[in-house]
Amino acid sequence: MSSEVAARRDAKKLVRSPSGLRMVPEHRAFGSPFGLEEPQWVPDKEHHCRRCGKCFCDKCCGQKVPLRRMCFVDPVRQCAECALVSHKEAEFYDKQLKVLLSGATFLVTLGDAEKPETMVCRLSGNQRYLLLEGDSRHEIEITRISAVQVLTEGFQAGEKDSHAYTSLLGSQPVSEGGNARATGMSLQYTAPGAEGTTQLKLTAGEDASASRRQSTAWLVAMHKATKLLYESRDQ
Repeated sequence: MSSEVAARRDAKKLVRSPSGLRMVPEHRAFGSPFGLEEPQWVPDKEHHCRRCGKCFCDKCCGQKVPLRRMCFVDPVRQCAECALVSHKEAEFYDKQLKVLLSGATFLVTLGDAEKPETMVCRLSGNQRYLLLEGDSRHEIEITRISAVQVLTEGFQAGEKDSHAYTSLLGSQPVSEGGNARATGMSLQYTAPGAEGTTQLKLTAGEDASASRRQSTAWLVAMHKATKLLYESRDQ
């Protein structure tokens, strides 16, 4: 991809909506898949929540909380229920998103490849693509991922060593739970122009180095990202 195309894909602009200033993609098609649409403005004497769009009295909608998923520059008025959700999501944007953008090293098996390849996997700057970089290079559009499987270790004897596939389109992604540690991840996605799905498997290294810890943190962050992706699709 040329630098000119990449710059156009990541370009943003400042717009003023009735609810406040927003920093949005210059081209709507390149918006973050984790984003939420701003609800329709309700011209009413009561206050309305900028996240759900419902009207409340001042007491029930008095908190001003950052709303990164709608690209607001400043904290905006939200009802108590939505404010709680937005506070929880702040951890993803403040911590886990940075981990995904920084990337981590994995053994990558793409499709029916016989041998895995050591690659750095990271999220693109506009949050729309998984970028795989090694001897070869691949891009996977986040919105084309249909299922995720988190591979873990640390279960007690008799328990399964991995989670079942969870469709992002039909049910909530699984949680890791217990003392299990994420060791890898399998994703199913549809490539442009392809009829069936392709499987991508990421496996963290076996050593206990900083690279392994970084890979584990990346997997946990990606698991959180799939939850937000599911919620955006369900909107």
